[in-house]
Amino acid sequence: MRRHDKRNKPRKAHVRHILVPDKPSARKILDEIAQSRSKLRIFKKLAKKYSTCPSGSKKGDLGEFIEGQMVKEFEDAVWETEIDEVPTRFVKTQFGYHIIWVHAKSETS
Repeated sequence: MRRHDKRNKPRKAHVRHILVPDKPSARKILDEIAQSRSKLRIFKKLAKKYSTCPSGSKKGDLGEFIEGQMVKEFEDAVWETEIDEVPTRFVKTQFGYHIIWVHAKSETS
């Protein structure tokens, strides 16, 4: 983890994710989401079923975090993702493969 951003108003984001240990699992989950009619609902269900992160029990909800709290690759993906955009890719970090759903972001003013 990186140190928290020291700016007066760091960016914040509210995110869900599904963390899996390998690429094939991540691809399978992305396919299931893409084929579903209710994409957020299936995302939450798959997070609870497959995520190796403790947040899986909360349907992948990481809550709100401040810039600098998460690993760089994860945060970069969050800032590049549009709000409520259906995930079409995964992000690799030292923890595994993340499929990310961004609920909200606040940029610095």
